[in-house]
Amino acid sequence: MKVNSMVNLSVQTALQATQLVQVQAIPGALILELAYGTPQNFTGQVIYTHPHCFIHQVAFEKLMRAVELARAADLQIKLFDAFRPQEAQEKLWAICPDPRYVADPAKGSLHSRGIAVDLTLADAQGIELDMGTPFDDFTDQSHQGCTTISVGAQRNRFLLKGLMQSAGFTPIQYEWWHFNGEDPSKFPLLKDQDAPLPMMG
Repeated sequence: MKVNSMVNLSVQTALQATQLVQVQAIPGALILELAYGTPQNFTGQVIYTHPHCFIHQVAFEKLMRAVELARAADLQIKLFDAFRPQEAQEKLWAICPDPRYVADPAKGSLHSRGIAVDLTLADAQGIELDMGTPFDDFTDQSHQGCTTISVGAQRNRFLLKGLMQSAGFTPIQYEWWHFNGEDPSKFPLLKDQDAPLPMMG
């Protein structure tokens, strides 16, 4: 392979790894409620400098599949978080340095690579299904497989988990709301400056 071809391939691979796209609400299907863009989160602070929702293109495609699956069941996806700039991850770690719930920014979060989502299910009217705990409730009751929550909440978690796995996402042990979309090894950590200019409207 020629040097120029190798350089072009390297540049193309780098661009693909940082390809963030904006996520916008879809009436009746996808609700955006960016928790860290407001003080309504476990920190009580606004964490995001630019409260717009982005995600890597490959994870976006899986998210849209999840939206389709939810809509087929007369449900909606409510999205709390997707791409999280490295600067925001550092703020969260400073407040909650517990690797069960907040990834050490030195190692990097999949959110900061644009390939993870935090979300829940809502009914056709936009009312969240009971999942046993709120989003970002950092207790044992938020863990996958918890049996101390109501039977209805357990069923709702199984529904969410199955739906997301069908869309290509992978759950994690400690947070019922968090799902990973890709192998992180091919995706760099990204900062605020790596996000494209948001579309307004």
